[in-house]
Amino acid sequence: MPDALISGTGLGMIRGERVLFRDVECVAAGADIIVLRGSNGTGKTTLLRILAGLTRPETGTVTRAASHHWIAHREGLKPHETPHQHLSLWAKAWGADADVSAILKRMGLSRPADVPARHLSAGQRRRTALARLLLTPRPIWLLDEPFTALDAEGRDLVLSLIEEHRRKDGCVIAAIHGDAGFASTREVVL
Repeated sequence: MPDALISGTGLGMIRGERVLFRDVECVAAGADIIVLRGSNGTGKTTLLRILAGLTRPETGTVTRAASHHWIAHREGLKPHETPHQHLSLWAKAWGADADVSAILKRMGLSRPADVPARHLSAGQRRRTALARLLLTPRPIWLLDEPFTALDAEGRDLVLSLIEEHRRKDGCVIAAIHGDAGFASTREVVL
């Protein structure tokens, strides 16, 4: 196997007195796409948070050989923040020299670029969150339900972003309900 960009081995997590998962292996190299599957409450989001370094596992280790993007199920937009402000703040925080207007256009957000998040549709908020993927290149994408609230056009857009990332030897680990819409390298079922 090619060198892993991210490797989670022997991962286990307990919530309360319930074992969410144990001995999970999640290893991804360039161009890999791993789909996390399982019913609600099985720990898909928790596993992604562990891989992102936001939650400590009960057992196991995570090694990242490259930087990563983490796009959570919640968009992380403040109610008064516009898509343009949101992306500009993230670009500044990351020291990214990104063309925010071009990213907004690509994500279909030119028109609502200056509309406060509280007035955006759920799909527009989701597109804004996903637009952070384009601010600075990072080889590892950790995506929690990336298609939530998206219409068919938005779903196709995300699929094209994933395929483009894969062609550039990036890896994606995504929690998905239903049809992923893309060919995965493998699945991890929790």
